[in-house]
Amino acid sequence: MTAPQLDGIHHVKLPVRDLARSRAWYESRLGYRAAIEFTEQGTLMGIAMRHPNGGPEFALRLDPARAEAAAGFDYFAIGVPSKEAIEDLADRLTALGEPHAGVHFATIGWILPELHDPDGHEVRFYTTTHHSEPPNDGVVRIENPRETAEAAERAMQDGRS
Repeated sequence: MTAPQLDGIHHVKLPVRDLARSRAWYESRLGYRAAIEFTEQGTLMGIAMRHPNGGPEFALRLDPARAEAAAGFDYFAIGVPSKEAIEDLADRLTALGEPHAGVHFATIGWILPELHDPDGHEVRFYTTTHHSEPPNDGVVRIENPRETAEAAERAMQDGRS
């Protein structure tokens, strides 16, 4: 049996407690813009958002209970084209007063973790260009991913010193 034909991710939907607050945060922090508003019985219940520079489309859905339950988990990672671009993003977030963990060497690229939106969802960023390529076939097992990446980053830095 062959796999079905798919075409990337259409959009990601996040539950939020306050649509206006979340919309403003994604617009001001990441440059997203509202594209579609969904109303139900006269109440705004959702907003589909688009990014002008290639970010994935996503929707915000008013659902306070699910937003609270989902807080803290990193449901997705937004791709960033290069190490330089992810470092620029980290600088932008810092200038806006947004706490995050900074850019770090990860399994195959660089990661910017621990940014949280107003509902506590962790929004992660990962470069789509890689510093190393995993094999094309088989499954690669990474033991203790954070520690492994930190050790590789230290070794790379020591090699440049």
